[in-house]
Amino acid sequence: MTATEALILFVAAFAAGAINSIAGGGTLVTFPTLVWLGRDPVIANATNAVALCPGSLAAMVGFRDELQRVRRWMLFLGVPSVIGGIIGAVLLLMTPSDTFARIVPFLILFATALFALQAPITRALHHAPREPMASWWSGTVLFQLAVAIYGGYFGAGIGILMLASLGLSGFTDLHEMIALRNLGGLCINGVAAVYFVARGAVNWPDAIVMTLGQIAGGYGGATLARRLGRPFIRRAVIIIGVAMGVSLLFS
Repeated sequence: MTATEALILFVAAFAAGAINSIAGGGTLVTFPTLVWLGRDPVIANATNAVALCPGSLAAMVGFRDELQRVRRWMLFLGVPSVIGGIIGAVLLLMTPSDTFARIVPFLILFATALFALQAPITRALHHAPREPMASWWSGTVLFQLAVAIYGGYFGAGIGILMLASLGLSGFTDLHEMIALRNLGGLCINGVAAVYFVARGAVNWPDAIVMTLGQIAGGYGGATLARRLGRPFIRRAVIIIGVAMGVSLLFS
């Protein structure tokens, strides 16, 4: 890794950390940057998953009080998240790099579309008039398994998918939903990261630079991100995601 590449990765990760602190979607900046720098797409995806883990852990800890109120749902979502995460990670490393490179633009555009729909979906779920219902748990568990497989394979966009599933299950407390989403994200990213590390699929210099950049961005860039405002950040992420997806599609 050259000094220029390290600087570009750090800046991208810093921006992702700031974006995640206010709107989420930072993966739509870091992963395309790795691919744009010429990294193997499979290794780039695995490296990005490892670099996300500290942020996922911090997000879950930040909502630990809300998790205590929904402890019975932690098992319902945690188990399929772990199982699906490892399945998705195994499938990723079984995918030839050339094949994954052809899939990547569509994954990025799909995740960007999910991100664009996040605000209206979240508003709709926040005003849902139901309470969590035990009768929905089986469908939620199966959906979470599918989301986890996708998350272990790629990862971007899993947050809004989990929020939608929880909303359909009857949750109305947005903080509890975010807490469970953070738990699911940590389980998915964590088990996938462990598998990627064990298989030697991680570019450690890139991972270290990105981790430091995301931590710095989450801490120091959050103020700037808040000054720019959530609407500006959301539009910027969507534009970046579409631009990266389209450019990779025709590259």
